[in-house]
Amino acid sequence: MSGHRRGVGLTPMETRRDVIVRAAVLADELGYEAFAVPEGWGLDSVPVLTEIALRTARIQVASGILSVWGRTPATLAMTAATLHQVSGGRFALGLGTSTRALAEGFHDIPFEHPAARLREAVTGVRALLGGLPAQLRQAPDARPLRLGQPPAPEVPIWVAALGRHTTTVAAELADGWIPALMARDRLSGWTARLGQAREDHDVALAPLMVSAGPVTAVAEDEGAAREIVASCIAWYLGAMGDIYRSSVSGQGYASEVSAILAANPRPSPRRGAVPPDAQVVLDQLAAYGTADQVGEQLRSWDPVTDIVTILLPPGLPWPVIEATLRAAAPAAAPAPSPGEPARSAAGT
Repeated sequence: MSGHRRGVGLTPMETRRDVIVRAAVLADELGYEAFAVPEGWGLDSVPVLTEIALRTARIQVASGILSVWGRTPATLAMTAATLHQVSGGRFALGLGTSTRALAEGFHDIPFEHPAARLREAVTGVRALLGGLPAQLRQAPDARPLRLGQPPAPEVPIWVAALGRHTTTVAAELADGWIPALMARDRLSGWTARLGQAREDHDVALAPLMVSAGPVTAVAEDEGAAREIVASCIAWYLGAMGDIYRSSVSGQGYASEVSAILAANPRPSPRRGAVPPDAQVVLDQLAAYGTADQVGEQLRSWDPVTDIVTILLPPGLPWPVIEATLRAAAPAAAPAPSPGEPARSAAGT
């Protein structure tokens, strides 16, 4: 892994479009490599990514992630090819199976055979981006159509996966793997297994790029920063279905996950607790404290992932977002002088 590559990711609970775009513009100025916009049950990420692509110059813009339940492979291919054009080749298509709660409770689609659905989406999108006809399964007697714009086979496809079957899809078919809430000390083992699976299947792709990192917040008071990241992690474990709690438990922290769930009987995305006996979960999944503390903590991620992608908790005040982005930047950028506005504030 090469060090000092940085990315930014958000949660689907962050729905302030103006704040998202402002953060992306600042990340572009600070030298971040990628900025990923999620999609859940709030904002449609595609127009937001389009706005970011038009407002930035260098940073890679990524869907982080688009659910394979909410769009067909044909729609995903059109989206990817269009954003590829809009961004000048800076778009990465992030795909994932999302959660049962969203597939069934929002899209009204049974959450059945998610790995197979993911595999179908990745292969279908890659075929269309490569100039091949659509892969028809439900209407095999129809005439398969091609994408009605220039092929874009160079668009990278990143897969968000945590389970055994979906990570196999990532290993065999994806250009990148973007796991969420993956413990820092477990990441190297997972990456090695996926790399071996890639070799075993003789995959004709470059080595799998890995983009992962901690939930991150900077504050002048370490305790305040801890509360921010603890609330976000407690919400993911307690309210986002069973995928994250199962994953973190399976990484060796089952008793700690149980303690977090017990401490948060009514989960809230902005008010949550990680009790002291579950501190190791924060140590593995978060970076928090003063700017210097966060910078030091992030350096321990550099050897285990290609791009250290910080996850910003939702609802943060802009000064906290700016402080966090500056502290985590590939090369620390100076904070504005007192009374001087940040450059990214222009036009917002």
